[in-house]
Amino acid sequence: MSAIYDALAKGVLISDGAMGTMLQETGLDDGGAPELWNVEHPEKIEAVLEAYAAAGANFITTNTFGGTSGRLAMHGLEGRLHELNKAGAQIARRVADLYPNCFVMGDIGPSGELMEPMGILTPEGAQAIFAEQIRALVDGGIDAILIETMSDLAEVEAAVNACKEVAPELPIITTMSFDTNLRTMMGVKPAAAVKHLSALGVRIIGANCGRGVDEIRQIAKEMVEARPEGVFIIMQSNSGLPKLVGDAFIYDGTPAEMAIYSKDMKALGVNIIGSCCGSTPAHTASIAGASL
Repeated sequence: MSAIYDALAKGVLISDGAMGTMLQETGLDDGGAPELWNVEHPEKIEAVLEAYAAAGANFITTNTFGGTSGRLAMHGLEGRLHELNKAGAQIARRVADLYPNCFVMGDIGPSGELMEPMGILTPEGAQAIFAEQIRALVDGGIDAILIETMSDLAEVEAAVNACKEVAPELPIITTMSFDTNLRTMMGVKPAAAVKHLSALGVRIIGANCGRGVDEIRQIAKEMVEARPEGVFIIMQSNSGLPKLVGDAFIYDGTPAEMAIYSKDMKALGVNIIGSCCGSTPAHTASIAGASL
């Protein structure tokens, strides 16, 4: 049995928060590839992850959200896929090893392509894309695979199959983004996501991003009620909603508000509580403190 499942059986765990908005504050421009910083500015990635771990995060996330070949190709970096993903995992591994009960989630975001029949990406093609990234993350020393911010169950299933192909021993964590009337962009409802993914053998299922803590409460409730025995629920809400201030979007959620959210998630029966866009280590510290 995985050490992650053992830890979850003992109580609520905390996951980290935003990476992208944290890097933007330290100099990453909107058009840049965050994954390139894994080799060009590893100390900055390490500093972000260490701040989250120090704030109480039991899970830290590799800086590899856009690490698939198609997304890297937008920056001319597809030839460096293995290098950038492995480096991202190695950075997180170094940080996690400094803290007790801290695990590394190898981060996989959407491929950027639409699945058939709306697009041209086949299940087999999607699985191959994700498998390539997963191999590099495994080489870097991850503890689990995080498939996040998804909207299409067919794409999630392809990623899950890639996990089983490349690293069947690792726990799989899946989160979908429910931001369209409590549905994903492709119309998936929270309970349907839990039922479909648990049937594939995924044991950690949840939601991330979205439209703030108010909606995530309803999503969490529906997911908790739908989960079968042995399945854990993870929630990673945005820190409020983005508001245009000058020429930048600022998320308006405070650490104090995230502490209330954390207590609500624990009361509902959520097993892993974290945050997403706009959050900082200060938000993670509030979440961790409130979950005790």
